[in-house]
Amino acid sequence: MSKAIITVVGKDTVGIIARVCTYLAENQINILDISQTIVQDYFNMMMIVDVSAMTKSFGQVSDELDQAGEAIGVKVKIQREEIFTKMHRI
Repeated sequence: MSKAIITVVGKDTVGIIARVCTYLAENQINILDISQTIVQDYFNMMMIVDVSAMTKSFGQVSDELDQAGEAIGVKVKIQREEIFTKMHRI
C-alpha cells in the first residue's frame, strides 16, 4: 500500500469535503482516515489516503487537487507519506 497525506485549509464554505472526496473517488484514491475541524470560520482537514490504485501520476493528482481547491477557495496539498513523516520527525 502506498499512502499519502492530504491537507485542506481555507475559509469554510459549502461543499469542500464533497469536492475533494469526489475527486478522490473518481481517481481511485481511497480514504483511510480523515479528520476535519472548523475554527472561527476556517476549515482544516487532514486525510490519510491509499494512492496505490490511482491511474494518474502523483504530480498530476497534486496539480489537479490544487486546481480543485482554487475553484472553491481553499488550499489542497498532497504529500507522500514517507516525505511527510521525514519532514515532521522530531
